[in-house]
Amino acid sequence: MEHLLGLLRIHVHRGINLAIRDVRSSDPYVVKLKTRVVKKNLNPEWNEDLTLSISDSNIPIKISVYDKDTFSLDDKMGDAEFDIKPFLEAVKMRLESLPSGTVVTKVKAGRENCLAEESCIVWADGKIIQHMVLRLRNVERGEVELQLEWIDIPGSRGV
Repeated sequence: MEHLLGLLRIHVHRGINLAIRDVRSSDPYVVKLKTRVVKKNLNPEWNEDLTLSISDSNIPIKISVYDKDTFSLDDKMGDAEFDIKPFLEAVKMRLESLPSGTVVTKVKAGRENCLAEESCIVWADGKIIQHMVLRLRNVERGEVELQLEWIDIPGSRGV
């Protein structure tokens, strides 16, 4: 427990304009931890929380999207990764006195990351959250919309 920094809750909101991997559609799911499969949908709404234990803030988080197949191996629909350091820097600030909705910092989209658009780190409802839209790599098209939230664990190293 003392090697952990804490937990990162990733709310996997939805996929946008995902690639076709079946005849006319796909049955996509997200893997880091696994979301449920959404049948025959290129714009799936998962609205699921995945929680990861974080021990090193320097390691980017990688997610992959797959198409669920019944009689063959699942097809890869792309992947993306994101850096959690800017998010954890905001968590360290302890911003309890800020009004809800305050933008703490912004992360610009660029060639060095998978962000499809600028990502805001916001103080909202007593916690730091980061909303992001990731452009999938190694595929012809597709994006995944996520929201990050930090969970402190008693007895962990903390950020």
